[in-house]
Amino acid sequence: MDRTQTDLLISGGGVAGLAAAVAFGGAGFAVTVVDPAPPVTDAADPGADLRTTAFLQPAQAVLDRAGLWSGLAAQATPLAIMRIVDASQDPPVSRDFAASDISDAPFGWNLPNWLLRRVMVDRIAGMDNVTLRTGTGFASMVARTDQALVRLTDGTQVAARLVIGADGRGSPVRDAAGIGVTTTRYGQKAVTFAVTHPGPHNGVSTEVHRSGGPFTLVPLPDHDGRPCSSVVWMDTGPRITALAALSDADFTAAANDRSAGVNGPLTLVGRRSVWPIISQIADRITAPRTALVAEAAHVMPPIGAQGLNMSLADIAALRDLAQANPDALGSPAMLAAYARTRNAEMRLRVAGIDALNRTSMAQSPLIHDLRALGVRALHDAGPVRRRLMRLGLGAS
Repeated sequence: MDRTQTDLLISGGGVAGLAAAVAFGGAGFAVTVVDPAPPVTDAADPGADLRTTAFLQPAQAVLDRAGLWSGLAAQATPLAIMRIVDASQDPPVSRDFAASDISDAPFGWNLPNWLLRRVMVDRIAGMDNVTLRTGTGFASMVARTDQALVRLTDGTQVAARLVIGADGRGSPVRDAAGIGVTTTRYGQKAVTFAVTHPGPHNGVSTEVHRSGGPFTLVPLPDHDGRPCSSVVWMDTGPRITALAALSDADFTAAANDRSAGVNGPLTLVGRRSVWPIISQIADRITAPRTALVAEAAHVMPPIGAQGLNMSLADIAALRDLAQANPDALGSPAMLAAYARTRNAEMRLRVAGIDALNRTSMAQSPLIHDLRALGVRALHDAGPVRRRLMRLGLGAS
């Protein structure tokens, strides 16, 4: 049987997998990306991922180094202020965390996921050393001393020095490598959608806490001449299921009640999407000739813009190790260095977001009071506030 040779085989054609392909391709490696489904790159497509991602400063630098930012910058909305509102209090407690406290740049920039895929696919199309194979996926592999032999779902084989699992929370690569996971289920879901509102958002991303989970508004470019934000609304599974079944008018009324009026009257635009909320951490992030990145390695609730930003940190760490010693790509020494670089931070951030989510879910008035006191204390102590913001950006 014919066997294709490549430096890297990336399983997964989502945002993380495509970003990894561009990063390693730009570093001069031969890359093959496989995914059973083609990337959806048009917002009007019924299968489009209408969620958005806030790229914090370190993640933006990764995109820029990969040659992607120039195609994204025009539609990237700066996030200058992170506002926390505890609406369980009367009156609500609100505190602003301003990027200007620690940097001349915004905390990050918000972008639609479908646009990210479009720009990444276009970039790959111009790279002779990167091959994107859609309609086929990862099936199995055998790791040898010098390479991994991968069988794809179409029956073909690829020999790769390194296999990267960027294939999501149910990762076939992780399963094939015999790596287990620890999963936490909260009984939550999230509904995501976009809204317009009468006043400008002024670069303010707002998390409104009450119970069940946060209601987060993140700035987007104007829609039909009106200020626009994307929303992630987390609550119990039954509550989100019921909300998703409402008419547009009734859903809009419920969203306005839950938003505590922070951006004025909200008007729903576009479709709604529902997603389950879990935390998940892989027992380990490497195996012979194999590395896990993104949701194959770690999953967390969408709080604090940590998920995909951590994924790009995974990719950057792997790329830097590969560039430092190209001959050692996929070697035990390289994979051990990757685990040392990323494993502790992954576990710390998953645990931290888990704690924040449990606090946000809480029904107890006592927990609500403590949460409000915590927001005040973290904000009003200047050194603590600035340290917290730097940690949120990924500083050690």
